[in-house]
Amino acid sequence: MRVVMWVLQVVVAGFFVVAALGKFAGAEPSASTFAAIGFGDWFRVLVGVLEVAGAVALLVPRLAGVAGLALAGLMAGAVVTEAFVSGGGVVLPLVLLLLCLVVAWGRRKETKQVWSAVAGQAS
Repeated sequence: MRVVMWVLQVVVAGFFVVAALGKFAGAEPSASTFAAIGFGDWFRVLVGVLEVAGAVALLVPRLAGVAGLALAGLMAGAVVTEAFVSGGGVVLPLVLLLLCLVVAWGRRKETKQVWSAVAGQAS
């Protein structure tokens, strides 16, 4: 199961890096989707940065579960945007959302450890 999780994490991280590169380049359909949102290019670049950060975190064992949760949230936004703003396809962001949730579930032990460490520091 460990090997399956690592393969999934690497594949999902690769998808997010490729998606981010398209956002950084202003390639279609990214440019028109973010234009339809109305926040401007800064938001497209911000989402690209978040995708790269999440992809890197997916490859860090202790952070993979947290990254899966964060990227699932990002993909939930993408699903809503595609469905109701740009009118694009929701299949790819929905699949990525589900894969991110699988990673988060598979790395829940590490996520609990991170949460305990953060909560312990905050007290």
